[in-house]
Amino acid sequence: MDKLKSVLSGEEARRDDRNIIQQVNQASTLGWGTRIKGFIACFVVGAACTVLGVCALFLPKIGITLFIVFYTFGNICALCSTMFLMGPMKQLKRMCDKTRALATTIMLTCLVLTLCAAFWWKNFGLALLFVILQVLSFTWYSLSYIPCVREAIMRMLAMFIK
Repeated sequence: MDKLKSVLSGEEARRDDRNIIQQVNQASTLGWGTRIKGFIACFVVGAACTVLGVCALFLPKIGITLFIVFYTFGNICALCSTMFLMGPMKQLKRMCDKTRALATTIMLTCLVLTLCAAFWWKNFGLALLFVILQVLSFTWYSLSYIPCVREAIMRMLAMFIK
């Protein structure tokens, strides 16, 4: 009778859902050593793509296009590499934190706009502008993980402007 009540009330389904969620979580959890290896592999791929992109600049005709693709893919790999260390959900939560939300939005927008400018609009001057904005926004985003660095930079800029 108790089993019938739990089935009709949906309590058993919730219990099964929790078990499934826990099983998926346990199956997808990486050990610390695997996380470090994933981080290093993804970061090295990102750095290699960035270097390949810079080297591709010297190729005639297709060099700028290859640079944009490799550089943007390298930034995406470098961004994804930190997901191995923190986990994807924690990384996404930190990216949307109020201190990083603007830098994250600008960085992701520049990634998309760089590819749009290169392939859809075919405006390489605009694509290079977006690459420069990618560099600046990715740097600003990265500095947000070091306590008090962005505030110190803002103070130095304020003193420099005065």
